[in-house]
Amino acid sequence: MKGDGPADLQVIDRFDGGVGWLAYPDETMQRASHALATPDGVWVIDPVDAAGVDDLLVEVGEAGPGVSEVAGVAVCLDRHKRDAAAIARRHDVDVYVPTWMSGVADEIDATVSRFRSDLGDSGFESFVIRDSSLPPWQEAGLYNPETGTMVVPESVGTAAYFLAGEERLGVHPMLRLTPPEGLRSHGRPERILVGHGAGIHEDAGGALEGALRSSRANTPSLYAKTLKGFLTG
Repeated sequence: MKGDGPADLQVIDRFDGGVGWLAYPDETMQRASHALATPDGVWVIDPVDAAGVDDLLVEVGEAGPGVSEVAGVAVCLDRHKRDAAAIARRHDVDVYVPTWMSGVADEIDATVSRFRSDLGDSGFESFVIRDSSLPPWQEAGLYNPETGTMVVPESVGTAAYFLAGEERLGVHPMLRLTPPEGLRSHGRPERILVGHGAGIHEDAGGALEGALRSSRANTPSLYAKTLKGFLTG
């Protein structure tokens, strides 16, 4: 599911305002990391480290609308500590964790700051996607109303194990029967960046609506596909 050994950085999302990459392109989980160019500097979201990441951050910063340095590293899902601490220490910045997220800060070997409704002065607003104990799941989304860019770390994705039927974007297998309807509260995003797989850069609002609408109906086919993969893989 997860790659190990030497990483092989592959850019998957490149757009006016940021970039996304896979450190292990061949892994099943398709763990995606993102760097967002903002007036506040470059914000790194849920990163998996790899050789070449720092060069990518410099490139994003130089093309950005303001400060070119890294402003901070944000962890937006309780399970996505990943390599946040290592990258933050290397750039002498803090790791930012939502104020309401528990059990994360103590496990990060770097200076931790907390954020609530806004991610610094980046222009990205933070919102709660899920905060539950069963299953244990704390997830924050990010949304920039000026650019229409939304970041969803886990609840939806484009990796193969998220998708059923003709879906371009799929709800996480564990949430299929209780899809994250609150994602609709921000209108129709123009771009959705996800924590697993490449982002959606065309008709993102339509892809999100389709994912939420088909989530329950497509659950049997997704589970059947997953089971078949395990049996034949």
